[in-house]
Amino acid sequence: MKNSSVKIIALLLLYATGLSAQQVIALYPGKAPGSESWTWDEKENNKNLFNTRVVYNVSRPTITAYLPDPAKATGTAVIIAPGGGFHNLSIDSEGIDVAKWLNERGIAAFVLKYRLVHCLTNDPVQEFLAKMNSGSLDKESAPVVALAINDGLQAMKYVRSHAGEFRLNPKKIGFMGFSAGGTITMGVTFGYTADSRPDFSAPVYAYMGILTEKTIQKDAPPIFICAASDDQLGLATHSSNLYNDWIAAKKPAELHIYAKGGHGFGMRKQNLPTDQWIERFGEWLKVQGF
Repeated sequence: MKNSSVKIIALLLLYATGLSAQQVIALYPGKAPGSESWTWDEKENNKNLFNTRVVYNVSRPTITAYLPDPAKATGTAVIIAPGGGFHNLSIDSEGIDVAKWLNERGIAAFVLKYRLVHCLTNDPVQEFLAKMNSGSLDKESAPVVALAINDGLQAMKYVRSHAGEFRLNPKKIGFMGFSAGGTITMGVTFGYTADSRPDFSAPVYAYMGILTEKTIQKDAPPIFICAASDDQLGLATHSSNLYNDWIAAKKPAELHIYAKGGHGFGMRKQNLPTDQWIERFGEWLKVQGF
């Protein structure tokens, strides 16, 4: 009770000064279930073939809260799962930069660091690419993907159960993710229970091939889907098929497939229409009442 009061006071102070909160929250009280034997520590890499900062070797899943100016706050929140092939997290373009855009529009954001495959070198991107080229990526990733989806579900439970603390509407909490983070998004969207159901979902160039559960529940949320036709990993059809499945189930869905943009465009600027995909997401949120 005392710790909870301290958290609330700290958040109120941040609101009062108009600052964006960046509170890091552990998703489990101790070691995460299923990975109790993991002993490695989270690391960052700034020099890699992706040319972006990545986080890897996540063994203790967390969410980092980015809260909007209370004068702008809408009560809506989005949990964001960055991508990175289940081996790393593109923490800026597919995480923090998205959170900042949402904050500017009064939406709270929680950037999820979910459990990843253990990398043995200091170059997680190279390890990921080597496994993808050898065809072993899905086999090695599958056990960890199941744990990461559990982290997504736990994040949903945490944010909803603490909605009052964050000044959120518990019926306006959604989940979005990019590439592998899109896999996590759909794992959550297919596998939720009442307390972990996302009120809306937004998979962006999601990879669907590794998911074993793809049953659309009766109360499935509305979905926003986005990808590029020239996705180098051939994932455009993963998005179009997902849209078709949602429509066939008579659930609200919106699909944006851009001619160009490649895989992993996130918040990067390429002087292409994909630069504005997040504007379309913001418009969709308004239409849906979020």
